Amino acid sequence: MRDRTERAQRIVTAARELAEAEGWEAVTTRRLAALIEYSQPVLYSHFPGGKDAIMAAAALEGFAELAEALAAARDGGLAGIASAYVAYAEAKPALYDAMFTLASELRFAQDDTPEVMKANFAELLAVVEPVAGEQPAGVLTEVFWSTLHGLVTLDRGHRLSPEHRDERLALVVARFGARGD
Repeated sequence: MRDRTERAQRIVTAARELAEAEGWEAVTTRRLAALIEYSQPVLYSHFPGGKDAIMAAAALEGFAELAEALAAARDGGLAGIASAYVAYAEAKPALYDAMFTLASELRFAQDDTPEVMKANFAELLAVVEPVAGEQPAGVLTEVFWSTLHGLVTLDRGHRLSPEHRDERLALVVARFGARGD
């Protein structure tokens, strides 16, 4: 069983590395098989859904890493969480895409949402809830998260002026930190 787990981890690690270097378009089961010296049937035995399943496994690892980064930043309040979120997205753009922008079977806000994904939302909620006032904390957290995601996405697409990055993030934090009673 340990060998099987180690093989699956090698596959996911290779996919993540290749995606960060060349993008998810470059990740194919054929290419992964060649990189890690396993046959394609071995990859499919671990991930019957092929590339999509491998990408989902990588995304789940990413959610665990992001939850850890957010938890470590929680003492910094909204500003700490916002900075940690943006820094994570910048450091691992392909993984961020697998987590949040590419088509996936992973679903948020559902009964079957994986716990590691719920943990990410819980970290965001933990800093938004104290400043939510009369507004529903869960909904405000979704808007805060959506705002961060929008900034990350627009910034990565070179749609926003780079000289105002810090100012935009500070403005988001200030606006969400203002009580909405």
